[in-house]
Amino acid sequence: MDDTPLSSENMAAWRNMIGYVPQDIYLLDETIEANIVFGIDPAAIDHEALREAAEGAQILHFISNELPEGFQTTIGERGVRLSGGQRQRIGLARALYNRPKILILDEATSALDHQTEAAVMKTIYKLQGTLTIVTIAHRLSTLERCDRVIQLEKGFVVK
Repeated sequence: MDDTPLSSENMAAWRNMIGYVPQDIYLLDETIEANIVFGIDPAAIDHEALREAAEGAQILHFISNELPEGFQTTIGERGVRLSGGQRQRIGLARALYNRPKILILDEATSALDHQTEAAVMKTIYKLQGTLTIVTIAHRLSTLERCDRVIQLEKGFVVK
């Protein structure tokens, strides 16, 4: 990568540069904080990075002003107490928490209605220029503001 061969010695560092947002965000019946930092020991949480990630995902205002316990609010099994857009933003904040250089969005908005998708994409557009974003999508509307679009059909590049 960038003229450096990937090897067992540098693979972990390479993976740490990537943030990933899938179509279906897995959420714990836990706090907002635990769902964003996902798997990090509570004593090791970087609270500045947590706030930055929530701000980057455009969900900090919601967490701070609309949730009774802020980051300590429990969201219920699979995020039942959140809307689809809020769940996607938690997933985006999770991907941003480790300050990735590359963000991969794998059908990250396909399960959302068009209005919610537009709001989440507006959030993602604000990240343009701060990191490399790779978006995988079937909806062309999701790709409107991409710098480059590569279309695949049956495993081959079409466009």
